[in-house]
This record gives sequence, C-alpha cells and structure tokens, in this order.
Amino acid sequence: MGIFDKMFGRGADNAHKQPGAEQKFNQLKQKYQTVLNSIEQQHVQLQNLHVEGDKLVIRGVAPSDQAKNAVWDQIKLVDPSASDLIADITVQPQQAAAVGSPGGRPGGQAYTVKSGDTLSKISQQFYGSANEYMRIFYANRDKLSDPDKIQVGQQLVIPPDENP
Repeated sequence: MGIFDKMFGRGADNAHKQPGAEQKFNQLKQKYQTVLNSIEQQHVQLQNLHVEGDKLVIRGVAPSDQAKNAVWDQIKLVDPSASDLIADITVQPQQAAAVGSPGGRPGGQAYTVKSGDTLSKISQQFYGSANEYMRIFYANRDKLSDPDKIQVGQQLVIPPDENP
C-alpha cells in the first residue's frame, strides 16, 4: 500500500458516497503524482486528500514558506490553471522553528499507543471519525512507515483538530 492510496480527511466520507469517486480520485492522483511526491519530500503534513465533485482536494500544513512554495511550483508545472484541484497549503509560523527537529510538530498532542489501538481507533477518539487516521500517520512519518503498523508504547503526535 502506498501512502497516498486512500482518501482521508474532512469530506472523505462524503467523497466515498459519490458515484465514480474512487476512479476520479485515482485519475487525479495519477495526474498530480509529482505534486504528492513534492508534498512528501517537503514534509507537508497532509490533513485532507480526497475528491470533491470533479476536483482533487489537498489540504496540509507546510513546515516553511519555502516548502509551501515548492509544492505550488510543482502544481503550476502539472497544470497552471489547476482547474481540477483545490489546494490549501498553509504554513504554521511555529513549525518553521521545528523544521530541524526530528518529528517536531508543534501544536500537537502526545499520545502513547495502548494494546488494541489502531490509528483508526485513535483518530475516532481525537477527531470523532476513524477516517482521519492518515492525519496522524502523516504527522508521525518519522516514526511510522505503514499506517497499519503501530506498536504498544510508541509515542505519537496527534495533530490538533483544526475543523471542530
């Protein structure tokens, strides 16, 4: 499983209900694959990745203006009009100071994995939706290589719920 294989974030539940949403998601994901690669390389913390109508929705928090601009430069290379994309990439000022620290994600809450936990269960607990689990995964990419492989005792950062 690739890390961008599934839709997640606010709106993903509704997206799954749209006819042909999965096919449209895969088409747009393929078109914007270099943008998704740039997001990963720039350590942008993704909060949403899904389709809304005929558009790919990407929402995330970049660690710096430079990282945000690199993502936007890649978007412009793929499609200057970005007519089938909704991209909301923000920069949190306090994150700029944490760029050099491994896994430094200010504003998050620490959580210790317990027996029986999954990222979906933790997501349900903190966000009220199991489908938000990829937000937790992206916030902890320095510790996790697969969203299905967490270990008891592991310390995770839970990003704040910015859309209560």
